[in-house]
Formats: sequence, C-alpha cells, structure tokens
Amino acid sequence: MIYKLFTLAIFHAKTVYAILADVLLRTYNGIRFHVRIPKTLVFWRTFLRVTKEEANSIEVTLSVEMAPEDEDPFIDRSYRRSVGRLNIPGFRKGKAPRTIVESYIGRTALLNEALDYLIPETLDTVLRNEDIQAFAEPQIEITEIEPVTFKAVIPLEPTVNLGEYEDIRIEKEAVEITDEQVNDVLERLRHDSAPWEPVDRPVQYGDLLNITVTGTIDGEEVVNDEGIDYIPQEDNVLPFPGFATNLEGMNDQENKSFTITIPDDYPREQFAGKECAFDLTILSVKEKLLPELDDEFSKGIGDGYDTLEELTSHVRGRLSDEAEAEATRDLESKAIEAIVDLADIEASELLYEREVENMQQERERMLRNQSLDMDTYLSYIGKTSEEFQEELRPTARERLTRFLVLRKLAETESLEISEDDIQKEIDSLIESAGENSDQMRRNLSSDAVRSNIASSLLNQKIMGRIVDITQGITAPENTDDSADKTSETDTKPQNETEEAK
Repeated sequence: MIYKLFTLAIFHAKTVYAILADVLLRTYNGIRFHVRIPKTLVFWRTFLRVTKEEANSIEVTLSVEMAPEDEDPFIDRSYRRSVGRLNIPGFRKGKAPRTIVESYIGRTALLNEALDYLIPETLDTVLRNEDIQAFAEPQIEITEIEPVTFKAVIPLEPTVNLGEYEDIRIEKEAVEITDEQVNDVLERLRHDSAPWEPVDRPVQYGDLLNITVTGTIDGEEVVNDEGIDYIPQEDNVLPFPGFATNLEGMNDQENKSFTITIPDDYPREQFAGKECAFDLTILSVKEKLLPELDDEFSKGIGDGYDTLEELTSHVRGRLSDEAEAEATRDLESKAIEAIVDLADIEASELLYEREVENMQQERERMLRNQSLDMDTYLSYIGKTSEEFQEELRPTARERLTRFLVLRKLAETESLEISEDDIQKEIDSLIESAGENSDQMRRNLSSDAVRSNIASSLLNQKIMGRIVDITQGITAPENTDDSADKTSETDTKPQNETEEAK
C-alpha cells in the first residue's frame, strides 16, 4: 500500500517505462522510505508534444516532438551501452561518468545510438495515451534529431463489407471415374513393379542402358561418364537435346561417335549453338519384363490384394477420392474469388506495402535455406530490388485482400477454435507419430505451435463454411456456450493451409 501511494504521489498519470534509477528516496508522513524500483518498471513524467496531422477511418498520421526530459532516460541507456566501448583519457574503460562521455562524443551521438529503441518505445507510449490500435507496423519518418521529432503513419483496422455473400451459389463439378483412367493406373503399376532384364536386340526408347560416354565442345571435355545408367527417351534432353535419338538402334557392346548441334535457345549460354562431339560405348541393354495383370500381380502391390478385382476397386476408389478433393479445391477457389469480388474493402495502402515486405522476407528465408542471398538471386533473375518488389505487389494485394475477407467472414459467422479442438489435433498428431511420439510431443509443446495449429484448424473451418454457403447449407446453431474458445480472427494466421491459399 505504501508503494502504491508513493508512486501515485510522484508520477504523472501518463507514463512510460524506462531505466531512470535503481533507488528513489521519499519522505512520507515523516518517515524516510528507501524504495527500490525494478529497472524495467520505472516511470517518468512525459512532456511529449503530439499533433494529429491527419486522421480517417483507416489511417492516422501523428507528429511527435520529444522534450529533453523525455529523451534523458534513453540517452542514459545509450550511455550505458557506449561507455564500455570508449577509450576516454583519464578514465578506465567503462568508468567515465555520463557527463564526461556526453561532452566527449556529444549528446547528438548518444541520441543517434538510442533511436532504435527510443522511437518504438515512445510511439508505443503515444499510441496507448491516444488510445490508437495499430493494425500493422507504422511507417516512421524522423524529421529532426534535437529535439527528437518524428512523424508516424499508423494503419488502422480496415473496414470490410462482405455484402450479400450468403446468396452466392456455385455448382460443384460432378466426379466421374472412367475405365480408361483405372487402366492407366494399373499400367503404371505394372511398369513400376516390373524388373529390368537383359535383352539381345537393338536399343529402343525406354530401355535401361549402361554406357560410357565422353563429350567435347571446342576441344574442351564437357561430358565424361563411365558405367552410368541411362534411359533414352524422345523427350530426354540430357546431357544435351538430341543425344538420346542417336542411341536408338545401337547394340550391346557397340561403340559410336557422333556430333550434335546444341540449340541456340539452350539455357546454358556458353554451350548454345555449338557442336558437341560424343564418343559412346553401350555396356548393357535391359528392358522391363512386364507382369501379367492377374491375381498374382495384385498380391505384390502395396500391402497386397487377394484378387485383381480388389486392386481395381481400390484404384477406382483412390481416383474417386482424389477427384473429389480436386473438385472441392476448385469449388473453394471459385467461392473465395466470388466472396472477394463481392466484398468492399477500405484499407491503408501501408498495409499492402507491409505485405510486399512480408513476401520479400519469406523469399529471403527460402533462399537462405538454399544457401543463397537475395543479391545473388536478383542478379540471377536479372532484376533490381525495386523491380522485384513491383513484381510482388499484385500478389501481395491479392493475398492481403483475401486474408481480410476471410478474417471478416470468420468473425461474421462466429467461427472459432476451442482449446479442446487444438488439443485433439495435437493428440492425433502425437498418435500418428508412432514410435516417435515423444519427439512429436516435444515439438508440439510451444505456444507458437499451438497458435499455428489453431490458425490451420480455423482456416479449415472457414473453408468448410464457404463450401456450405455456396451449396445453400445453413450454419448449425452453436449450443455449446461453455467451451473455452480461442478466436483467431483478430490476427493473421502464421501458416495458411493450402485450402486457404
């Protein structure tokens, strides 16, 4: 109680967090209190001058000017970070007082070092004081250093009007599996399971050859392979287009020299339009020995089927399931497009710019996984950073628009994911991991993973509801009011499912 009275007596109602001191002294009712304040919970009075330059339903522009009293705690933090790196005559490293450091390198230098945390922390304070909820990261422009003055453009919650989306009707494509489709799969299974057997005849397309080959362009050896397997096909462009056609009709142990002209549009420009001289020897020729389509063949496929009829029925069922899934995905895609086209959206352009940045960061992460950097990638595709971003903009706008519409739809339809839903999905994943269940349990234990699972489940629920809407199916009434619900409609899903994409 004393601590509460103490803080209320000293500090202004509008406060922010910073590091001011470890200990504050105060006399209260004749008693001298020695109060230690946690460094991350120290308050100070704010003297910020905040001007609202522009404001509308989707965006607010603020101008913020800091007083020396506001800057001082940040300069103190900057001093503490800098003092250990400075060699100041007459003082041991890290021991020079702040006044000496400030006079040695200048207040402006300390301010510049503090900007990385001064601006976001100050803006956070301003947004709380002004009761402004930023929908995405604001755009900051520093207009002056002393005193620190900056302009912030804050994107607000977009407005989304879905219109009469309940009236959208789309016919789902009927699924029909033909005997020809089933027979094609059975033939592929025959080829996949057939063994390679030596054959005494000239080479045909589709044979398995073992060859030794060298290739020379302008006196430089560009191909040198010994005893490699090679399957000649008309559309096989390795090692160069036209190579495979020269093997047809050759015999086992035959040697042949031939020259091909590489096409002018060949991707590797150093070889395009040039002649390559090959010397090739065929060491063996094998062909697929296709089994008969009968009950015995069926027993060797997958887990085994007692009869060809059972295998055929399984193939037909799998094709039907795949076709149904494809028809559903097509329906979902058309439904989302129809809902998006119907929706009326007002959103800050800054949101779309942030989405472009998100997409670029995703690409950079993908490139890092392939041991590439963005500069190398841009040079490879022949684009500047600005051209690459411009190329991303249409997709970014489409992606963000779709997200805003689906988010609003989830809110309108009261679609939520409960903690029980999340736990059931986690339990299912752990059970499916089998002997790796302990590792799977550890992988799924973090809050971030639970959030991703919730987003994925919500996306599935949204897509299911969209399909129902297009088929005229009314949403069931939710009679379970006691369940602990986790709504994911106020944040962007971290991992979109393929259905939502």
